[in-house]
Amino acid sequence: MSIAVPFDTLALVKELENAGFSSAQAEAQAKALSGVLQKVEESRMQELATKGDVKAAVEVAKVDIIKWVVTTGMVILGGMAAINRLVPPPAPVYYQSATQELRPPAPLPAPSPAFPVPSTPPSAPTH
Repeated sequence: MSIAVPFDTLALVKELENAGFSSAQAEAQAKALSGVLQKVEESRMQELATKGDVKAAVEVAKVDIIKWVVTTGMVILGGMAAINRLVPPPAPVYYQSATQELRPPAPLPAPSPAFPVPSTPPSAPTH
């Protein structure tokens, strides 16, 4: 894979010639430096993650998270079952023995009227 690196080789050749290098030496230096820059850029590009790399990493992370959630839930349920087995819940508050359940229920008291009934009828009004 060839990557274009923005590098002005002609400007470098002119600077090297002005500094006293021959034309052949200046061109060789520019070509060598351009090759080094391209190799450095290619190695940097290989280190970058592609979209496929990121998607694969996300999928692996999803699977790991699901495994942890399921495992944690199982551990919590197992711990709760162990605690319930070691320390059972107390007996119910309302408990009847078998003999009490066989007795007939006690009769209910007669309902009282909402308004009391007088024992003697009221006297007739006089006009």
